[in-house]
Amino acid sequence: MKSKTTYREVLKWASSFLETCKREPFAAELLLRERQDWSKTDVMLHLNEEIPSEVKHQLLKDVSDHGSGIPVQQIVGYGWFYDRKFKVTKDTLIPRPETEEIVDIFLKETSTNQKLTVLDIGTGTGIIGITIKKERPLFDVTATDLSSKALKVAKENAESLSAEVRLLEGDLTEPVKKETFDVIISNPPYISTDEVGYMDESVLHYEPHLALFAENNGLAIYQRLAKETPAILNPGGEILLEIGFKQGKSVQEIFQQAFPKAEVAIGKDMSGNDRLIRVKTI
Repeated sequence: MKSKTTYREVLKWASSFLETCKREPFAAELLLRERQDWSKTDVMLHLNEEIPSEVKHQLLKDVSDHGSGIPVQQIVGYGWFYDRKFKVTKDTLIPRPETEEIVDIFLKETSTNQKLTVLDIGTGTGIIGITIKKERPLFDVTATDLSSKALKVAKENAESLSAEVRLLEGDLTEPVKKETFDVIISNPPYISTDEVGYMDESVLHYEPHLALFAENNGLAIYQRLAKETPAILNPGGEILLEIGFKQGKSVQEIFQQAFPKAEVAIGKDMSGNDRLIRVKTI
């Protein structure tokens, strides 16, 4: 590539390169925007300008890394969730829009003047618990995770976003087994090991398997939660769980048995797939 080139030319080349690597071409522009802290409008305004050498070299390195399979969020070191920037590492899952939808559903049914106790199980980067605390400051939010490395990232995110969330290390509900909560929310591992062949290689190679996979066709953690959560959920409380798109009926049955008098409903995501189990107790 010639030494003096415009942003437009470099982006065109980078997008084509990513396409040959079977990656989304728009990631080239996304990487540039994140590195430069630009909006889409900023990119448009600079397209015909000469790209500085250091910017070009950084972009080409980033595009090469992404072409090899490294997720954009791990290249830049963070992901966006509910319009906030969260640090991510190889020890945490990357924030996903499906999880954002579940948090949004919950927030829309609560108000800023309410006071609820909330437990986020398997918090990872802390996106669920921290977002709830930022949007509902009066809520008392606790988050647990089995991974000390993930909790370290969650702590950094809580501090950088000034969110007072209690972070506890331990397996599922174990750190809070003597407490009770109004709301329990979780995005647990739910992918069956049988589905490995259908997964994107970048997810398999660059995201923690502890946070992805579960035994018993991906249902093992739900089965454990169904046994453990009745003892720590307050009367009239509710549980919200992210699920795989093929797991709706199975997880619904698991929680209906655990909470026979509760309303256990399946919720769909914006794509029309089963994505949420919601348990509302009396």
